[in-house]
Amino acid sequence: MPVRHEVVHCYGELASAMSLMASLARAREWDRLPELEARCAQLVDRLKAVGAVSLDAAQLEQVRGLIARIHADQDEVCALVKPQLERLVAKMAQLQNRSDLGKAYGLPH
Repeated sequence: MPVRHEVVHCYGELASAMSLMASLARAREWDRLPELEARCAQLVDRLKAVGAVSLDAAQLEQVRGLIARIHADQDEVCALVKPQLERLVAKMAQLQNRSDLGKAYGLPH
């Protein structure tokens, strides 16, 4: 596949993966996100490896549209995941405090 087409293809794949991540985050299906995040990282690494490529006007417009979609979906995923992570961190702190108190007073934790 010519490099220019590979770039457009990678951005298309990245946009699809981010769209699926946003759908899964909306559905609170957190367990599938790490796999998709890894796929996105692979695609970004591939784009970095390809480097700067001169695209024709149509390809450039297509890539710009894909990047806009990627950013919008990425923002949505972050907005949905961040509160979940904050709750998880708070719960972990609570459990740690309970464990520390149990150890201090000789209680089962």
